[in-house]
Amino acid sequence: MAQSREWTYDGRHGKLVARTWRGPDRPTHVVVVAHGYGEHVGRYERLADAFVGNGAVVYGVDHVGHGRSGGERVLVEDFEDLVADLHTLDETARREHPDLPVVLLGHSMGGLIAARYAQRYRGTLAALVLSSPVIGRWDAVPQLLAFDEIPDIPLDITTLSRDPAVGETYAADPLVWHGPFKRATLEALQRGLETIAAGPGLGDLPLMWIHGEDDQLVPIEATRAGIAHLRGARLVERTYPGARHELFNELNADDVIGEVTGFIHAQLATD
Repeated sequence: MAQSREWTYDGRHGKLVARTWRGPDRPTHVVVVAHGYGEHVGRYERLADAFVGNGAVVYGVDHVGHGRSGGERVLVEDFEDLVADLHTLDETARREHPDLPVVLLGHSMGGLIAARYAQRYRGTLAALVLSSPVIGRWDAVPQLLAFDEIPDIPLDITTLSRDPAVGETYAADPLVWHGPFKRATLEALQRGLETIAAGPGLGDLPLMWIHGEDDQLVPIEATRAGIAHLRGARLVERTYPGARHELFNELNADDVIGEVTGFIHAQLATD
């Protein structure tokens, strides 16, 4: 089991709560994790343990308005601010572990943040992993913005994973946001999607895209255009039949994590 410590730093819009996981041995690389909408980095313990067991030191932060961090709940006015907050986390990781290569992983909304981060700081990363990322097109955004008042529609927890325990744990988690979207956040999401689409591709940055083929929250086909825009010659694509949104919490999570860690080690060996 990885050892973890919780710490804080000042973000663009208040105090942020971050976490670091590490093992007893000197790490060979850093993995920075960007979590998804409404959740928090504490939900990534299993993934962090696996990464640490494969030689990583792992850093993550609860985005502003999420988890234990400050700010109005799930309010994001500009995703460039979250990219800036992530960059501060990255700088801390590099200061504490100089000369180690850094891999960035983003899930869902965190995939949008990570993709934009890679556009801005591509040359600093050893690899990028996007898990069920919100890039390309996300039809839920214009659909919700079309309402005069954003409807408070509870998340169907069965869409997270085929493992019912995942949804039950999510529903009972007091650090998870269970209310409606904020209009400003939806507008920021739309701008973020447009900014990535107008931004540069990732050139020779190694990119791994993983997605469940039965993802009903972020449907796979809507993401393909975003991947096609970002990808370079070093894309590895893995899609999983029957899998839903949270691949690291799916029935085949061990296989997924094994493929991701294999990808990371392959890139580190190459570079």
